[in-house]
Amino acid sequence: MDIVRDESVKRRKRRKQILLGVVAGIVILGITLGVSRLKPADPTVEGTTIWPDVVKRGSMLRQVRGLGSLVPIPEDIRVISAETDVRVERILVLPGTPVKPDTSIMELSNPQVEQEATDADLQVKGAEADYKNLQVKLQGDLLTQKAGAATVNADYDDARRTADSNKELVKIGVLSDQAWKTSQGKAQELATRNQIEQDRIAMNTKAIQTQLDVQQAKIDQVRALAQLKHKHLEDLKVKAGISGVLQEMPVQVGQRVVAGTILAKVVQPEHLKAELKVPETQAKDIQLGQAAEVDTHNGVITGSVMRIDPSVQNGTVTVDVKLEGELPKGVRPDLSVDGTITLERLTDVLYVGRPAFGQEKSTVGMFKIDPEGKRAQRVSVELGRGSVTNIEIVRGLKEGDKVILSDMSRFDGTDRVRIE
Repeated sequence: MDIVRDESVKRRKRRKQILLGVVAGIVILGITLGVSRLKPADPTVEGTTIWPDVVKRGSMLRQVRGLGSLVPIPEDIRVISAETDVRVERILVLPGTPVKPDTSIMELSNPQVEQEATDADLQVKGAEADYKNLQVKLQGDLLTQKAGAATVNADYDDARRTADSNKELVKIGVLSDQAWKTSQGKAQELATRNQIEQDRIAMNTKAIQTQLDVQQAKIDQVRALAQLKHKHLEDLKVKAGISGVLQEMPVQVGQRVVAGTILAKVVQPEHLKAELKVPETQAKDIQLGQAAEVDTHNGVITGSVMRIDPSVQNGTVTVDVKLEGELPKGVRPDLSVDGTITLERLTDVLYVGRPAFGQEKSTVGMFKIDPEGKRAQRVSVELGRGSVTNIEIVRGLKEGDKVILSDMSRFDGTDRVRIE
Protein backbone atom coordinates (compact mmCIF):
# COMPACT_ATOMS: atom_id res chain seq x y z
CA MET A 1 0.00 0.00 0.00
CA ASP A 2 2.84 2.40 0.67
CA ILE A 3 4.24 1.91 -2.87
CA VAL A 4 0.91 2.75 -4.53
CA ARG A 5 0.65 6.03 -2.55
CA ASP A 6 4.12 7.18 -3.68
CA GLU A 7 3.34 6.72 -7.38
CA SER A 8 0.09 8.69 -7.05
CA VAL A 9 1.96 11.58 -5.47
CA LYS A 10 4.53 11.57 -8.23
CA ARG A 11 1.82 11.70 -10.92
CA ARG A 12 0.14 14.66 -9.24
CA LYS A 13 3.46 16.56 -9.02
CA ARG A 14 4.15 15.88 -12.66
CA ARG A 15 0.72 17.18 -13.75
CA LYS A 16 1.22 20.27 -11.60
CA GLN A 17 4.64 20.99 -13.18
CA ILE A 18 3.19 20.60 -16.69
CA LEU A 19 0.31 22.95 -15.85
CA LEU A 20 2.69 25.55 -14.41
CA GLY A 21 4.88 25.34 -17.54
CA VAL A 22 1.87 25.88 -19.81
CA VAL A 23 0.70 28.86 -17.79
CA ALA A 24 4.22 30.37 -17.79
CA GLY A 25 4.42 29.93 -21.55
CA ILE A 26 1.07 31.63 -22.06
CA VAL A 27 2.15 34.53 -19.82
CA ILE A 28 5.45 34.94 -21.65
CA LEU A 29 3.68 34.83 -25.02
CA GLY A 30 1.21 37.48 -23.88
CA ILE A 31 3.96 39.76 -22.61
CA THR A 32 5.85 39.36 -25.88
CA LEU A 33 2.79 40.22 -27.94
CA GLY A 34 2.04 43.24 -25.77
CA VAL A 35 5.56 44.60 -25.98
CA SER A 36 5.62 44.14 -29.77
CA ARG A 37 2.45 46.18 -30.08
CA LEU A 38 3.80 49.12 -28.03
CA LYS A 39 4.80 52.26 -30.04
CA PRO A 40 8.44 53.33 -29.77
CA ALA A 41 9.11 56.29 -27.53
CA ASP A 42 9.20 59.71 -29.23
CA PRO A 43 12.76 61.00 -29.85
CA THR A 44 13.93 63.87 -27.70
CA VAL A 45 15.29 67.24 -28.76
CA GLU A 46 16.81 69.84 -26.46
CA GLY A 47 14.84 73.05 -26.31
CA THR A 48 18.01 75.15 -26.34
CA THR A 49 19.02 73.73 -29.73
CA ILE A 50 15.86 74.57 -31.64
CA TRP A 51 14.86 77.86 -33.26
CA PRO A 52 11.14 78.48 -32.65
CA ASP A 53 8.93 81.19 -34.12
CA VAL A 54 5.27 82.21 -33.97
CA VAL A 55 3.04 82.54 -37.04
CA LYS A 56 1.88 86.16 -37.42
CA ARG A 57 -0.62 88.01 -39.60
CA GLY A 58 0.04 91.47 -41.01
CA SER A 59 2.28 93.25 -43.50
CA MET A 60 5.42 91.56 -44.80
CA LEU A 61 8.20 93.12 -46.86
CA ARG A 62 9.47 90.92 -49.67
CA GLN A 63 13.20 91.42 -49.93
CA VAL A 64 16.22 89.75 -51.49
CA ARG A 65 19.79 89.97 -50.26
CA GLY A 66 23.08 89.95 -52.07
CA LEU A 67 26.74 90.28 -51.20
CA GLY A 68 29.02 92.51 -53.20
CA SER A 69 31.35 95.48 -53.15
CA LEU A 70 31.47 99.19 -53.85
CA VAL A 71 32.83 100.12 -57.27
CA PRO A 72 33.40 103.53 -58.91
CA ILE A 73 30.86 104.78 -61.42
CA PRO A 74 32.46 104.31 -64.89
CA GLU A 75 32.19 107.96 -65.92
CA ASP A 76 34.07 108.97 -62.76
CA ILE A 77 37.08 106.73 -63.39
CA ARG A 78 40.24 107.78 -65.25
CA VAL A 79 42.39 104.93 -66.43
CA ILE A 80 45.84 106.14 -67.49
CA SER A 81 47.64 103.97 -70.02
CA ALA A 82 50.98 104.26 -71.81
CA GLU A 83 50.72 106.03 -75.19
CA THR A 84 54.04 104.59 -76.38
CA ASP A 85 56.64 102.05 -75.28
CA VAL A 86 58.21 103.63 -72.19
CA ARG A 87 60.32 102.99 -69.12
CA VAL A 88 59.18 103.99 -65.62
CA GLU A 89 61.79 106.37 -64.20
CA ARG A 90 60.14 107.72 -61.03
CA ILE A 91 56.96 107.14 -59.03
CA LEU A 92 55.88 110.32 -57.28
CA VAL A 93 52.55 109.33 -55.69
CA LEU A 94 51.47 106.06 -54.09
CA PRO A 95 47.98 104.48 -54.24
CA GLY A 96 45.52 105.89 -51.71
CA THR A 97 46.84 109.46 -52.07
CA PRO A 98 44.32 112.24 -52.92
CA VAL A 99 45.23 113.91 -56.21
CA LYS A 100 44.20 116.91 -58.31
CA PRO A 101 44.05 117.15 -62.11
CA ASP A 102 47.60 118.58 -62.38
CA THR A 103 49.18 116.24 -59.80
CA SER A 104 52.21 114.44 -61.29
CA ILE A 105 51.96 110.72 -60.56
CA MET A 106 55.08 109.34 -62.26
CA GLU A 107 57.77 110.16 -64.80
CA LEU A 108 58.52 108.03 -67.86
CA SER A 109 61.26 108.05 -70.46
CA ASN A 110 61.55 107.23 -74.16
CA PRO A 111 64.44 108.78 -76.17
CA GLN A 112 62.66 108.00 -79.43
CA VAL A 113 59.67 110.11 -78.40
CA GLU A 114 61.93 113.06 -77.61
CA GLN A 115 63.69 112.73 -80.98
CA GLU A 116 60.38 112.45 -82.84
CA ALA A 117 59.11 115.63 -81.17
CA THR A 118 62.26 117.51 -82.27
CA ASP A 119 61.98 116.15 -85.83
CA ALA A 120 58.32 117.16 -85.97
CA ASP A 121 59.20 120.73 -84.95
CA LEU A 122 61.79 120.89 -87.75
CA GLN A 123 59.23 119.61 -90.25
CA VAL A 124 56.84 122.37 -89.22
CA LYS A 125 59.55 125.01 -89.73
CA GLY A 126 60.44 123.52 -93.12
CA ALA A 127 56.81 123.52 -94.24
CA GLU A 128 56.39 127.13 -93.15
CA ALA A 129 59.55 128.12 -95.07
CA ASP A 130 58.23 126.34 -98.18
CA TYR A 131 54.99 128.27 -97.82
CA LYS A 132 56.79 131.60 -97.74
CA ASN A 133 59.00 130.68 -100.71
CA LEU A 134 55.99 129.62 -102.74
CA GLN A 135 54.15 132.77 -101.78
CA VAL A 136 57.05 135.00 -102.92
CA LYS A 137 57.44 133.07 -106.20
CA LEU A 138 53.74 133.18 -107.03
CA GLN A 139 53.50 136.86 -106.23
CA GLY A 140 56.56 137.55 -108.44
CA ASP A 141 55.02 135.62 -111.33
CA LEU A 142 51.79 137.53 -110.88
CA LEU A 143 53.62 140.88 -110.96
CA THR A 144 55.42 139.86 -114.17
CA GLN A 145 52.10 138.92 -115.72
CA LYS A 146 50.55 142.19 -114.61
CA ALA A 147 53.46 144.07 -116.21
CA GLY A 148 52.84 142.26 -119.53
CA ALA A 149 49.15 142.98 -119.24
CA ALA A 150 49.89 146.66 -118.63
CA THR A 151 51.91 146.77 -121.86
CA VAL A 152 49.08 145.17 -123.79
CA ASN A 153 46.63 147.61 -122.24
CA ALA A 154 48.82 150.55 -123.26
CA ASP A 155 49.07 149.22 -126.83
CA TYR A 156 45.32 148.80 -126.87
CA ASP A 157 44.77 152.39 -125.76
CA ASP A 158 47.14 153.66 -128.50
CA ALA A 159 45.44 151.52 -131.16
CA ARG A 160 41.98 152.68 -130.04
CA ARG A 161 43.01 156.34 -130.21
CA THR A 162 44.65 155.83 -133.62
CA ALA A 163 41.48 154.17 -134.94
CA ASP A 164 39.34 157.04 -133.62
CA SER A 165 41.70 159.61 -135.21
CA ASN A 166 41.72 157.77 -138.55
CA LYS A 167 37.94 157.72 -138.54
CA GLU A 168 37.85 161.51 -138.40
CA LEU A 169 40.47 161.76 -141.15
CA VAL A 170 38.37 159.51 -143.36
CA LYS A 171 35.43 161.84 -142.92
CA ILE A 172 37.40 164.83 -144.24
CA GLY A 173 38.97 162.78 -147.07
CA VAL A 174 42.51 162.94 -145.82
CA LEU A 175 42.83 159.18 -145.19
CA SER A 176 41.52 156.28 -147.16
CA ASP A 177 38.81 154.07 -145.86
CA GLN A 178 41.14 151.04 -146.08
CA ALA A 179 43.70 152.62 -143.73
CA TRP A 180 40.96 153.33 -141.20
CA LYS A 181 39.70 149.74 -141.28
CA THR A 182 43.23 148.48 -140.76
CA SER A 183 43.74 150.67 -137.67
CA GLN A 184 40.30 149.63 -136.40
CA GLY A 185 41.13 145.90 -136.76
CA LYS A 186 44.39 146.34 -134.84
CA ALA A 187 42.50 148.12 -132.03
CA GLN A 188 40.01 145.24 -131.83
CA GLU A 189 42.84 142.69 -131.72
CA LEU A 190 44.54 144.53 -128.87
CA ALA A 191 41.19 144.85 -127.07
CA THR A 192 40.82 141.07 -127.19
CA ARG A 193 44.40 140.52 -126.00
CA ASN A 194 43.86 143.03 -123.21
CA GLN A 195 40.74 141.17 -122.04
CA ILE A 196 42.61 137.86 -122.16
CA GLU A 197 45.41 139.27 -120.06
CA GLN A 198 42.93 140.56 -117.48
CA ASP A 199 41.25 137.14 -117.34
CA ARG A 200 44.62 135.44 -116.94
CA ILE A 201 45.48 137.77 -114.06
CA ALA A 202 42.18 137.00 -112.34
CA MET A 203 42.64 133.26 -112.90
CA ASN A 204 46.22 133.25 -111.70
CA THR A 205 45.22 135.23 -108.61
CA LYS A 206 42.79 132.45 -107.71
CA ALA A 207 45.38 129.79 -108.58
CA ILE A 208 47.87 131.47 -106.26
CA GLN A 209 45.45 131.19 -103.35
CA THR A 210 44.76 127.55 -104.21
CA GLN A 211 48.46 126.67 -104.27
CA LEU A 212 48.98 128.51 -101.00
CA ASP A 213 46.04 126.61 -99.46
CA VAL A 214 47.63 123.32 -100.52
CA GLN A 215 50.89 124.32 -98.90
CA GLN A 216 49.02 125.51 -95.80
CA ALA A 217 47.37 122.08 -95.57
CA LYS A 218 50.83 120.51 -95.53
CA ILE A 219 51.79 122.89 -92.72
CA ASP A 220 48.65 121.94 -90.77
CA GLN A 221 49.45 118.26 -91.30
CA VAL A 222 52.98 118.42 -89.98
CA ARG A 223 51.84 120.76 -87.20
CA ALA A 224 49.20 118.22 -86.09
CA LEU A 225 51.87 115.52 -86.17
CA ALA A 226 54.13 117.75 -84.09
CA GLN A 227 51.32 118.33 -81.57
CA LEU A 228 50.83 114.57 -81.29
CA LYS A 229 54.55 114.01 -80.75
CA HIS A 230 54.62 116.76 -78.12
CA LYS A 231 51.60 115.20 -76.44
CA HIS A 232 53.52 111.91 -76.28
CA LEU A 233 56.42 113.87 -74.83
CA GLU A 234 54.16 115.54 -72.25
CA ASP A 235 52.62 112.16 -71.41
CA LEU A 236 56.01 111.06 -70.15
CA LYS A 237 55.07 113.16 -67.11
CA VAL A 238 51.92 111.34 -66.05
CA LYS A 239 49.28 113.53 -64.40
CA ALA A 240 46.10 112.52 -62.58
CA GLY A 241 43.76 114.40 -64.94
CA ILE A 242 40.87 114.54 -62.43
CA SER A 243 40.39 115.22 -58.74
CA GLY A 244 40.09 112.03 -56.72
CA VAL A 245 42.17 109.28 -55.19
CA LEU A 246 44.90 107.25 -56.85
CA GLN A 247 43.48 103.72 -56.56
CA GLU A 248 45.88 101.52 -58.52
CA MET A 249 49.43 101.67 -59.87
CA PRO A 250 50.39 98.24 -61.27
CA VAL A 251 53.93 99.25 -62.37
CA GLN A 252 57.30 99.65 -60.68
CA VAL A 253 60.33 101.87 -61.10
CA GLY A 254 62.59 100.59 -63.87
CA GLN A 255 59.84 98.56 -65.52
CA ARG A 256 59.48 98.73 -69.30
CA VAL A 257 55.91 98.73 -70.60
CA VAL A 258 54.42 98.66 -74.09
CA ALA A 259 51.86 101.05 -75.49
CA GLY A 260 48.41 100.45 -74.03
CA THR A 261 49.63 99.15 -70.66
CA ILE A 262 47.62 100.52 -67.73
CA LEU A 263 49.84 102.74 -65.59
CA ALA A 264 47.39 104.01 -62.98
CA LYS A 265 43.72 104.38 -62.12
CA VAL A 266 42.23 107.47 -60.49
CA VAL A 267 38.72 107.35 -59.02
CA GLN A 268 36.40 109.76 -57.29
CA PRO A 269 35.52 107.96 -54.02
CA GLU A 270 32.42 110.02 -53.44
CA HIS A 271 30.93 108.68 -56.70
CA LEU A 272 30.39 104.97 -56.00
CA LYS A 273 27.77 102.33 -56.68
CA ALA A 274 27.12 98.96 -55.05
CA GLU A 275 27.59 95.89 -57.22
CA LEU A 276 25.59 93.06 -55.62
CA LYS A 277 25.56 89.36 -56.49
CA VAL A 278 21.99 88.06 -56.05
CA PRO A 279 21.15 84.32 -56.38
CA GLU A 280 19.48 83.71 -59.72
CA THR A 281 16.45 82.07 -58.06
CA GLN A 282 15.75 85.31 -56.14
CA ALA A 283 16.57 87.80 -58.89
CA LYS A 284 13.56 87.13 -61.12
CA ASP A 285 11.38 89.79 -59.43
CA ILE A 286 13.99 92.57 -59.26
CA GLN A 287 13.04 95.67 -61.28
CA LEU A 288 14.77 98.97 -62.05
CA GLY A 289 14.07 101.70 -59.52
CA GLN A 290 13.28 99.38 -56.59
CA ALA A 291 14.45 100.66 -53.21
CA ALA A 292 17.55 99.13 -51.67
CA GLU A 293 19.73 99.40 -48.58
CA VAL A 294 23.47 98.80 -48.57
CA ASP A 295 25.23 97.91 -45.31
CA THR A 296 28.88 99.02 -45.35
CA HIS A 297 29.44 97.59 -41.83
CA ASN A 298 29.97 101.20 -40.78
CA GLY A 299 26.54 102.50 -41.68
CA VAL A 300 23.60 101.82 -43.98
CA ILE A 301 23.17 103.71 -47.27
CA THR A 302 19.85 103.95 -49.09
CA GLY A 303 19.73 103.57 -52.85
CA SER A 304 17.82 102.21 -55.82
CA VAL A 305 18.37 99.58 -58.50
CA MET A 306 20.01 101.20 -61.54
CA ARG A 307 21.07 98.17 -63.63
CA ILE A 308 20.39 94.43 -63.82
CA ASP A 309 22.90 92.25 -65.66
CA PRO A 310 21.04 90.20 -68.30
CA SER A 311 23.38 87.23 -67.89
CA VAL A 312 23.89 84.73 -65.07
CA GLN A 313 27.39 83.95 -63.83
CA ASN A 314 28.18 81.24 -61.27
CA GLY A 315 24.53 81.06 -60.25
CA THR A 316 24.20 84.78 -59.48
CA VAL A 317 22.90 87.90 -61.20
CA THR A 318 24.82 91.18 -60.86
CA VAL A 319 22.61 94.08 -59.71
CA ASP A 320 23.97 97.65 -59.57
CA VAL A 321 22.55 99.90 -56.86
CA LYS A 322 22.81 103.69 -57.11
CA LEU A 323 23.76 105.12 -53.72
CA GLU A 324 21.84 108.13 -52.43
CA GLY A 325 22.70 110.48 -49.60
CA GLU A 326 25.93 111.00 -47.72
CA LEU A 327 28.37 108.10 -47.57
CA PRO A 328 29.64 106.87 -44.17
CA LYS A 329 33.24 107.47 -43.19
CA GLY A 330 35.74 104.92 -44.39
CA VAL A 331 33.81 104.10 -47.56
CA ARG A 332 36.15 103.35 -50.45
CA PRO A 333 36.20 101.37 -53.71
CA ASP A 334 36.22 97.55 -53.41
CA LEU A 335 34.75 97.69 -49.88
CA SER A 336 32.70 94.54 -49.16
CA VAL A 337 29.02 95.28 -48.49
CA ASP A 338 25.68 93.52 -47.89
CA GLY A 339 22.72 94.73 -49.90
CA THR A 340 18.96 94.28 -49.40
CA ILE A 341 16.51 95.05 -52.21
CA THR A 342 12.81 95.58 -51.40
CA LEU A 343 10.59 93.87 -53.99
CA GLU A 344 7.09 94.64 -52.61
CA ARG A 345 4.99 95.01 -49.45
CA LEU A 346 2.41 92.26 -48.80
CA THR A 347 -0.59 93.22 -46.65
CA ASP A 348 -2.76 91.01 -44.43
CA VAL A 349 -0.85 87.76 -44.93
CA LEU A 350 0.17 84.92 -42.65
CA TYR A 351 3.91 84.70 -42.33
CA VAL A 352 6.64 83.21 -40.21
CA GLY A 353 10.41 83.36 -40.04
CA ARG A 354 12.12 81.72 -42.99
CA PRO A 355 12.93 78.09 -42.08
CA ALA A 356 16.29 76.48 -42.66
CA PHE A 357 14.66 74.15 -45.20
CA GLY A 358 12.20 74.58 -48.07
CA GLN A 359 11.91 77.13 -50.86
CA GLU A 360 9.12 79.58 -51.55
CA LYS A 361 5.99 78.22 -53.27
CA SER A 362 6.63 74.65 -52.06
CA THR A 363 5.11 72.25 -49.53
CA VAL A 364 7.26 71.16 -46.58
CA GLY A 365 6.85 69.35 -43.28
CA MET A 366 7.26 71.56 -40.21
CA PHE A 367 7.12 70.65 -36.52
CA LYS A 368 4.34 72.54 -34.71
CA ILE A 369 4.90 72.90 -30.97
CA ASP A 370 1.94 72.08 -28.71
CA PRO A 371 0.62 74.75 -26.30
CA GLU A 372 2.50 73.21 -23.37
CA GLY A 373 5.76 73.40 -25.28
CA LYS A 374 6.60 69.77 -24.43
CA ARG A 375 6.00 68.09 -27.78
CA ALA A 376 6.04 68.95 -31.47
CA GLN A 377 3.95 67.35 -34.23
CA ARG A 378 4.92 67.33 -37.93
CA VAL A 379 2.38 69.14 -40.12
CA SER A 380 2.28 69.74 -43.87
CA VAL A 381 2.69 73.45 -44.67
CA GLU A 382 2.32 75.15 -48.04
CA LEU A 383 4.72 78.09 -48.39
CA GLY A 384 4.08 81.12 -50.55
CA ARG A 385 6.19 84.14 -51.43
CA GLY A 386 9.45 84.47 -49.58
CA SER A 387 11.66 87.26 -48.27
CA VAL A 388 15.08 87.46 -46.68
CA THR A 389 13.94 86.62 -43.14
CA ASN A 390 10.23 85.75 -43.52
CA ILE A 391 8.06 83.58 -45.74
CA GLU A 392 4.31 83.58 -46.46
CA ILE A 393 2.10 80.73 -45.15
CA VAL A 394 -0.59 79.71 -47.64
CA ARG A 395 -2.11 76.80 -45.66
CA GLY A 396 -1.27 74.33 -42.91
CA LEU A 397 -0.80 76.82 -40.05
CA LYS A 398 -2.83 79.56 -38.40
CA GLU A 399 -2.02 82.75 -36.56
CA GLY A 400 -0.43 82.08 -33.19
CA ASP A 401 0.92 78.63 -34.02
CA LYS A 402 4.45 78.04 -32.77
CA VAL A 403 6.77 76.12 -35.11
CA ILE A 404 10.40 75.03 -35.26
CA LEU A 405 12.43 76.77 -37.98
CA SER A 406 15.80 75.12 -37.38
CA ASP A 407 16.99 72.09 -39.32
CA MET A 408 15.10 68.97 -38.18
CA SER A 409 16.23 66.66 -40.98
CA ARG A 410 17.62 64.17 -38.46
CA PHE A 411 14.02 63.45 -37.43
CA ASP A 412 12.73 62.69 -40.94
CA GLY A 413 11.71 59.20 -39.78
CA THR A 414 9.27 60.39 -37.11
CA ASP A 415 6.27 62.69 -36.90
CA ARG A 416 6.54 63.60 -33.20
CA VAL A 417 9.35 64.73 -30.95
CA ARG A 418 9.63 65.52 -27.25
CA ILE A 419 11.14 68.85 -26.22
CA GLU A 420 13.23 68.96 -23.05
